[in-house]
Amino acid sequence: MSTVLEEVSKSEADLPEAPTIPSRPGEPAWEIARYFPRQGHWTEEAFLAIPNNLRLELNDGVLEFLPVPTFSHHDLLQYLFFKLHAHVTPHKLGLVYVNGVKIKLWDGQIREPDVVYLRPERITDRTKPSDGADLTMEVVSGSHEDRQRDLVVKKFIYAKSGIPEYWIIDPKTESISVLVLKGAAYEVHGEFKSGQVATSVLLPGFEIDVAACFAAAMV
Repeated sequence: MSTVLEEVSKSEADLPEAPTIPSRPGEPAWEIARYFPRQGHWTEEAFLAIPNNLRLELNDGVLEFLPVPTFSHHDLLQYLFFKLHAHVTPHKLGLVYVNGVKIKLWDGQIREPDVVYLRPERITDRTKPSDGADLTMEVVSGSHEDRQRDLVVKKFIYAKSGIPEYWIIDPKTESISVLVLKGAAYEVHGEFKSGQVATSVLLPGFEIDVAACFAAAMV
């Protein structure tokens, strides 16, 4: 039985053509869509040519559109970024980026973590995605699709690509989960809630006060 992606990846001749009449208000902009590959046919070159002000990820030939962050989401990202940056930089451990830097996990799999820590050797060309990552953080958005992406899908692909540590910050439960790679899968280092301090295994001494973190998003 063929997979969904195999069905999507049929040849151009097997797929319906976009309408040839001009698009109308409320319809997709077909005129622009014709310039891009169909879902399942996206290459890394085509993906990286998209304007970088769009929040997109590449999942084995399929584009995934990320939600636009809310102010509260940004508040959490900035809090996490500054805390991680303040730990990494003085010790000259590497680089920390927030919301927009692309990382390549394997051919055809490019992701954009909310916060990412990279050892310097992972960036071989500063105009292209990094070669994997060492620690990623995702702040979970509200919809079911977004929660599925961060709690299930990214947990699987980050582990598959060998990222040593994955932090999941969940505003709904006001908790921080720290996952550590053991073999081919993640194990839970800790499920931290208000009154506790989330700690890292990869970066000894790095910690986040859970209550203070979520208080940063209360505006």
